[in-house]
Amino acid sequence: MPDASQCQICGRTAVRTTRHHLIPRRTHRLKRIRKRFDRDDRLGRILAVCRPCHSHIHAVLGEKELAEVYNTRADLLAHPDIAQFAQWIADKPAGFKPTIRRPKR
Repeated sequence: MPDASQCQICGRTAVRTTRHHLIPRRTHRLKRIRKRFDRDDRLGRILAVCRPCHSHIHAVLGEKELAEVYNTRADLLAHPDIAQFAQWIADKPAGFKPTIRRPKR
């Protein structure tokens, strides 16, 4: 995994990061996910992201959508809402905590 003090979505440095599973663990048991991705791929697709970016990803996208469509860093950054948020938060200080809307269920 790359430097754990830099967010792989917004690029901010000196921030605490969390592990974002690009293929959410809850979807690993789904037949279509098991057919599409081998075990190592399902477990190994992880990004180091800051808490605001991680919360925003889950507020905007559901787990099945993450697993099936947005399962790479490039795909996530191609989503207009994620890209706009990443650009907006990129120049905020490390301790900045934005208000995030409720997660999509």
